[in-house]
Amino acid sequence: MEKYQGWITIAIYFLLFVGIFYFFAVRPRKSQEKQHKALLESLKKGDKAVTIGGIKGTITRIKEDTVVMKVADNTEIEFLKRAIAYKTEDE
Repeated sequence: MEKYQGWITIAIYFLLFVGIFYFFAVRPRKSQEKQHKALLESLKKGDKAVTIGGIKGTITRIKEDTVVMKVADNTEIEFLKRAIAYKTEDE
């Protein structure tokens, strides 16, 4: 049993490391993904939003995988839905 003592200790440390990694890295990321998915599903025409690139605009059309945003007078840009970072009340 003594010759396996080192391997048991290494295994315990490894499992402890995996557990800590899961609770500090994987779990919060899954929560963020769930919140972002809910945000994308709640988008509707007229919402003001900001893209991950920092472009602000008002959503004028929603397609299956994209949204069209009015960013200035007579200027509309089409973005992937996943590029929307958050909704805002500012213009």
